[in-house]
Amino acid sequence: MGSARAAKPSMTLNELKGEVANGGIDTVVVVMTDMQGRLVGKRIHGSFFIDEIAHHGTEGCNYLLAVDVDMNPVAGYAMSSWDKGYSDFALVPDFSTLRRLPWQPGAAMVTADVRWLDGSDVVASPRQILKRQIKALADAGMTAMVGNELEFIVFNDTYEQAWQKRYKGLTPANLYNVDYQILGGSRLEPLLRAIRLHMSGAGMNVESVKGECNYGQHEIAFRYDDALTTCDNTSIYKNGAKEIAAQMGYSLTFMAKFNEREGNSSHIHLSFRGAKDELVMADEKDPHGLSEVGKSFIAGQLAHARELTLLFAPNINSYKRYVPGSFAPTAIRWGRDNRTCAFRLVGHGMSLRLENRIPGGDVNPYLAVAAVIAAGLDGVDKKLKLEPIFEGNAYLSDSPRVPATMLEARNLWAESSFVRGAFGKEVQEHYTNFADVEMAAYNKSVTDWELFRNFERF
Repeated sequence: MGSARAAKPSMTLNELKGEVANGGIDTVVVVMTDMQGRLVGKRIHGSFFIDEIAHHGTEGCNYLLAVDVDMNPVAGYAMSSWDKGYSDFALVPDFSTLRRLPWQPGAAMVTADVRWLDGSDVVASPRQILKRQIKALADAGMTAMVGNELEFIVFNDTYEQAWQKRYKGLTPANLYNVDYQILGGSRLEPLLRAIRLHMSGAGMNVESVKGECNYGQHEIAFRYDDALTTCDNTSIYKNGAKEIAAQMGYSLTFMAKFNEREGNSSHIHLSFRGAKDELVMADEKDPHGLSEVGKSFIAGQLAHARELTLLFAPNINSYKRYVPGSFAPTAIRWGRDNRTCAFRLVGHGMSLRLENRIPGGDVNPYLAVAAVIAAGLDGVDKKLKLEPIFEGNAYLSDSPRVPATMLEARNLWAESSFVRGAFGKEVQEHYTNFADVEMAAYNKSVTDWELFRNFERF
């Protein structure tokens, strides 16, 4: 990764006050990211935000970090339950994230840190989990630079139409593979352009858009930034892209595996830098351009990938991406520009970084990046030795494998002493319960696959 180009300046609080006063902005959206990676929060009337919320934040029910994907309160979370009365926690605005929302007239948005009413962090909050890892890295004299490549599939059906059709018989925006094809992207350029321009207007550094392999699948790339900024932007982008699609009569999905064709990935590019932005992972004298720190960073990823997969693949559906020959990884190996490996080393010098190809489009960016930092930092701290580079088709290797099911990933996470040390007991147990809730819901459901396989034949 080369020298980072500074993101467009965020809106300052004084600028917001001026915009509210002159009627340019009438709504401030205060958001946090929940366990599922979704934005939740409140829309605050502009003048009330300036007069009240800007000084002390707002509140939200603490069940926001203790519900399933359908917002049902579920058992098993220590921090929030019926027995504890589902009290509030505080959403404290981080004004460095304040920005306009160009696709919502008169609106601005600010991302909040989640704290208990006594001011202490809610440690199971995804943003707080990431900030803890960023601090641990800073204590070691380093920072993390992160870029995220995120794919989605677009349909000509609205979200309401897709729901009514039970997500069957939808019409993808492209009817054939348009990977890198300009014509395929041009057919959808009004939507893709709107997303790019609106995200740029919200302060993000947009790089490019390209077609992908699945029908109607595309990817918009953004320039890398520090870890927290990239994750803040990613969560806003995912929410905003769906809002813009809905406004224009489309629907789009980031789900990991919509059908039997290629899934949606969320490749994470990450490198460590020194506290003054100096290179610590690169050494041009090495055959692969890696310093000893860089080698240990990769060794940490290989050592801990399996026990961290729950943070890279947080849903039952996530594990259906991991199919040989699908460009989603199955082998936990590293290679130089080798897309069959879970970890792909790319770039040189300032642009040198490791691409983690395990996460899908359904990933919570805060949790995934926290996992990469924790694994890399452990590798550096312990000076782990890096195994030889893999060359060839890793799908056919006898390498350690990415967990094949959520149950396997859940057990590796729940039983890991590394996870307990890096994230703490509360976080480990919180996200173990998250997996248990999802698996229990899935195990009670009857799928179309079961109906077709069993209705007449048994």
